[in-house]
Amino acid sequence: MYWKKFYLCGRKYQDMAKSYKQKEEKAAVSEPAFAYGSVAYTQFIPKNDFSLVKKAKEGINTDVFYTFADAIKLPEKFLASLINLSPRTISNYRDQNKSLEANYSEHLLKLISLYEKGKMYLGSIDEFNSWLEKPMWDTNDKPIDFLNTSGGVDLIIARLERMAQGYPL
Repeated sequence: MYWKKFYLCGRKYQDMAKSYKQKEEKAAVSEPAFAYGSVAYTQFIPKNDFSLVKKAKEGINTDVFYTFADAIKLPEKFLASLINLSPRTISNYRDQNKSLEANYSEHLLKLISLYEKGKMYLGSIDEFNSWLEKPMWDTNDKPIDFLNTSGGVDLIIARLERMAQGYPL
């Protein structure tokens, strides 16, 4: 008798899991993927520091830069300034089919990771962009002002994670 209850409960949970999976699949289909050509920037989200360094050393294709700029709704010129390159240099790299150097690739990968976390924690890219423009730490400094260095990106990621865990800001 106990086994039957467990089996029925198990079946109930399986049915719930199936319906959840179906809802999840529908949501995935309804949400457009951002791609420039055939490159989607989300495949470049590093899983850990080792994969970040490894991908950075290989170099990131410039199409990822343009895809990411479109996806986060920032002008390419501004995003280029965040990774300390000129828009013309990135355009030349694209024309020559050349990948970004390791230090620029690392910075771009960290920005991609930051924006994914921001989207996850705050609900949308627009909300995250709005949060980046708000002053923090009882100063006039805005989070977006820190994104031009790799350490600054790490600082903002840590701040976001603390906020997500419920710590006071």
